Amino acid sequence: MTSTGGSPGAWPPGPPAGLTGLRLLATMSRDLPRALATWQKQYGDIVHLRLWREHDVVVADPQLARELLVSHHDALVRWERGIRVFSQVHGHSVLTSEGEAWRSRRHALVPSFSPKAVQGFSPTIVEAATQAFSTWPGEDANWPIETALTMLTMEVILQMVFSSSIGEDVRVAEQAIRVTSAAANAEFYWPASMPDWMPWKRRKRQALKSLKALIERHLQSRLNLPRDAWPDDLLTRLLQSGDDGAALSLQNVRDECMTIFLAGHETTAATLVWWVWCMAANPASQCAARDEVQRVLQGRAPTAETLPALGYLTQTIKETLRLYPVAPLLISRRATRAVQLGNWTFPARTLFMIPVHLMHHDPRWFPDPQAFQPARFASDAPEVPRGAYIPFGVGPRVCLGQHLAMSEMTVIAAMLLQRFALSVPQGAAPPRPVINLTLRPEQPMHLAIASVGA
Repeated sequence: MTSTGGSPGAWPPGPPAGLTGLRLLATMSRDLPRALATWQKQYGDIVHLRLWREHDVVVADPQLARELLVSHHDALVRWERGIRVFSQVHGHSVLTSEGEAWRSRRHALVPSFSPKAVQGFSPTIVEAATQAFSTWPGEDANWPIETALTMLTMEVILQMVFSSSIGEDVRVAEQAIRVTSAAANAEFYWPASMPDWMPWKRRKRQALKSLKALIERHLQSRLNLPRDAWPDDLLTRLLQSGDDGAALSLQNVRDECMTIFLAGHETTAATLVWWVWCMAANPASQCAARDEVQRVLQGRAPTAETLPALGYLTQTIKETLRLYPVAPLLISRRATRAVQLGNWTFPARTLFMIPVHLMHHDPRWFPDPQAFQPARFASDAPEVPRGAYIPFGVGPRVCLGQHLAMSEMTVIAAMLLQRFALSVPQGAAPPRPVINLTLRPEQPMHLAIASVGA
């Protein structure tokens, strides 16, 4: 698919912005997926948004989106304001850095997140899940499953990073993450950010303080151990890694630990929350996935060797990621020079928005897009256009932890199905997805659970 060209200096069609574009920002802040879907229907796959001094171009054509992120990646940097907002929490980590700093950080981290390295984490995931599921009730008509899964994924990532348990910190951490995520998401729609010392930002200040204290306690605990007693975990690898030939500073380590902790558990937790909803709302798919788990595992815990045989279970997770992509919108990119996309030439400083959620729900690529159909990802299913399904992004900035996330979600999902049957509580309405950096239910999810065979 190609875009329609225009004369030099022209922009693609888009909604009227008025004098400042603030009206468009207000519409986006209320329901971003709906706003982008509406504008796509009205104006096409490339939509121009005039937002104050910025020219923002929404690219919903899979081929062009992929071309932008892969072929033109060296002409792009992430949206400066978005990175400043993220930096308030993540500091100067691989998530927020650019250029050579990003390349060196990513290079140092890649070995710890390779498929081979991820296989070594399976026992940790199994142990944490076994412990967590042992505390779940045998039957509950209204189990707070979102909180329970978030606690589990926090435990998993802390074991991977610090070889330590989150313990009593879990409630504080969960609330702090919700507060900081909501605050950061809101700031994306403000013309400018006010300082965090302003009185109305007290909850955000306290939440950031709690998260930084959590990381600091684990870091200091490690530094107080003799080096030969350090466990082989991600923190030790960070402390021993090099950056331009020198060891990472402690502040660098703090920042990377914060990003790994937040991104490492949040993407997994959010997807698992939506996956359990899809299982509860689609009993036939749940039964098929459980039958496969029982046939393949025979009651044993999943291992790195058995995960590839759980093909249908993997399809249910991939379909969940299509319906509810954790990152429904990639961080906007700014062109550092002119970029040619289709028949359009966009000047330097153009901002590009990649609407993952919109492409995942496009009926041209996914017929009956609102339906949960794991068969879309079967080995013999029709191929979708490259770029139409990008739950972890694409190009050099593709999610570093995608292999870990898929492995962790598959292990936890298999173990959950071995133990519990899921159903929608009587009278419960479908959850409304909202964006607070990641896609989560508007209200914390509760489901009915019962022990398998009960």
